[in-house]
Amino acid sequence: MDDRVAQAMAHLKATEAAAAEAQAVLDAASVSARSADRSVRVVVGAKGELTSLEFLDGKYRSMAASQLSAAVLEAANTARAEMARRVVATLDPLTRMSARGSVPEQMGVDWGSIFGSLISETSVDKGSTAMSHLRDEIHEDEEEPAAPPVDRGSTNKRQGSA
Repeated sequence: MDDRVAQAMAHLKATEAAAAEAQAVLDAASVSARSADRSVRVVVGAKGELTSLEFLDGKYRSMAASQLSAAVLEAANTARAEMARRVVATLDPLTRMSARGSVPEQMGVDWGSIFGSLISETSVDKGSTAMSHLRDEIHEDEEEPAAPPVDRGSTNKRQGSA
């Protein structure tokens, strides 16, 4: 019995030390990301909070508000996703360490429930994402003509009746 208590205490101390180290690493962590058009750079902290926003090379002066907004969102979500990956990489071994001796399925962390689709939605190696669809929709809206098209006998959806 004394052996089991000693092993449990040693495991507890190792887990506490690993948790303290993980907290120190995450407290100092930040991630920087740029938008695809390289007009915006953001920095986020370990909790995904925006800590810096920089407009690069004066490009914002010639951008429509919707383009600038899309660039900021893209950069912020890219940085948040990378930070989420770092948090998982830092904490996952700790959660596995604390699950030792238990049924891992019951003690493991469901990272998807914590971060939702953030990591997968902004994955670089993934094809089309919700963010890219939003960006495409914003760009498509800007490309529409300012004046309504000539009506050729059909009802114009923009001028529809109430």
